[in-house]
Amino acid sequence: MRIGYKLAAEAFGPKELVRQAIRAEEAGFDFVEISDHYHPWLDVQGHSPFAWNVLSAIAVRTTRLGLATGVTCPTTRYHPAIIAQAAATLAILSDGRFTLGVGSGERLNEHVVGQGFGSVRERHERLREALDIINLLWRGGYRSYEGKHLSLEDARVFDLPDTLPPIAVAAGGTAAAELAATHGSGLFATEPRADLVTAFTGKGGTGPRYAEMPVAWAPTEQEAITEAHRTTRWAVTGWKVMAELPNPVNFEAASATVTEDDVRELFTAGPDPEPYAVRFAEYADAGYDHIALMNTGPDPDGFLDFYAKELHGRLTR
Repeated sequence: MRIGYKLAAEAFGPKELVRQAIRAEEAGFDFVEISDHYHPWLDVQGHSPFAWNVLSAIAVRTTRLGLATGVTCPTTRYHPAIIAQAAATLAILSDGRFTLGVGSGERLNEHVVGQGFGSVRERHERLREALDIINLLWRGGYRSYEGKHLSLEDARVFDLPDTLPPIAVAAGGTAAAELAATHGSGLFATEPRADLVTAFTGKGGTGPRYAEMPVAWAPTEQEAITEAHRTTRWAVTGWKVMAELPNPVNFEAASATVTEDDVRELFTAGPDPEPYAVRFAEYADAGYDHIALMNTGPDPDGFLDFYAKELHGRLTR
């Protein structure tokens, strides 16, 4: 079991994220992951630095900490040839500590380049083609590809690591989990769903199985819930909303009726370690072996201290 810390790239600037990653390594976390966004979910969050720069800085400031994108969309804002090159470079800089997490993306980040954001079916087709291109380039040599949506012309990634990074594919349903097995080498989920693990392994998937666990630490549960509601109430809206809205102002409107009680149902919150251990066990029992704690409380350093003193020993038994 590997336990990770989700870097809240929408809530903190790049230097602060690097600092938190260094502290996460000191606190005993095994890896950090970071979302690859162009916009934050809500304007109140106030940040969204370039994830690849942040991860590169973390790679050279840490020694054992795993790194992961959670997740990158390699189909619209980026061409998969660029992601193949970026991921290979980061794998070298981190001495093999990097996992490439990929998904079909959100309109929030992908519409910015003016190329549109197609139907769910088209987005999944594009992701499949993107994975074909990345895997093709990682075989070395000059490569070309002609797909329904994406093309590659006579391209080569010159700097490839000795061991290629795992590709963990985000899945909200069994079809995507099967794609993670056939075109990737790992699974990425945001819920403790055993059916996704079963679909992944049933198609021959044997790699890491990542999942995110939403938490909110503060000295009192009420403080934690109040902050989670202020900055992260968008998470309650569900994936069909989260994938489709174009800007933070739209998420502000969509989450206007979300209450603190709604947030309390989603987040494990407060200073008592026992509920965290119970929730964590649900993810472990579902078959996930890389579980990232996504803290939305008001005090990241307080949470890191809480993890080191109260959670690390409980969760790693």
